[in-house]
Amino acid sequence: MKGIVLAGGSGSRLAPLTNTTSKQLLPVYDKPMVYYPLATLMDLGIKEVLIISTPRDLPNIEALFGDGNQFGLTITYRIQSAPNGIAECFLIADDFIDEPVCLILGDNIFILREELLQLRRFVQEPLDTAAILLCQVQDPERFGVANCDEKGRVVKLEEKPCTPTSNLASVGLYFYPADVLDKARQLKPSARGELEITDLNNIYLQENRLNALRMTESSLWLDAGTPDSLLQASVEVEHEIREHGNPVGYLEVLALRRGLISETSFEALVTSLKPGTPYREKLRQLAFGRDA
Repeated sequence: MKGIVLAGGSGSRLAPLTNTTSKQLLPVYDKPMVYYPLATLMDLGIKEVLIISTPRDLPNIEALFGDGNQFGLTITYRIQSAPNGIAECFLIADDFIDEPVCLILGDNIFILREELLQLRRFVQEPLDTAAILLCQVQDPERFGVANCDEKGRVVKLEEKPCTPTSNLASVGLYFYPADVLDKARQLKPSARGELEITDLNNIYLQENRLNALRMTESSLWLDAGTPDSLLQASVEVEHEIREHGNPVGYLEVLALRRGLISETSFEALVTSLKPGTPYREKLRQLAFGRDA
């Protein structure tokens, strides 16, 4: 399975922070926000990734990651010229999609626990159905909302309903079979002029090919698209690292743990940072339990 990180959008809810830079390059604790969705893909076992962003912001994101080789990844890049909807990313990635694909939004941060094993199965096993991740939220009107039957199966999906009939939001992590490109080509712009991811998911729902996995209470999903949620994300990440030693978002440590790079390559990444740099110290602590 391949991965797509959609790191586009204007970030208008974070203005003036985003007046001159991408929201995905804003800091969440000690890393740019875009580190976290890329780390989630790595943790799921995905090694080939396409990052999509705006004409203004893509050069800076590419300067950050390059071709991904230092993390044992293959990273390529495409431009989304205007905010035409999440589902447009599949049209932009038309010649990238030749196998199942996982899409993650660039401002979504996940700390996954019990769901991780099942999500890794989506990546490892042949995929003929789509799958979405659901989370209970207090403001479902901001999201795509799922209504489920007594067995937990999705029976209805609505995009940002004015009067939600459920508090289950479809969060920014999606899994699709390789025919997602054909489905995306069927989409028409919504009333707000976008190709909606909910419309795409509804196609799979109508074909009885949509699975849903509900996040457990022990896991966290952070949509860092507002000043308050950006601050909360930093607090939650710092707590997770300090209390649990979880290397959330640390691409270098995840690459080492998953065998994508050697210990020698990891050391090269560490020593490329100046001594005394807090990030350098964190890398060795999380990887080996010792200081830089």
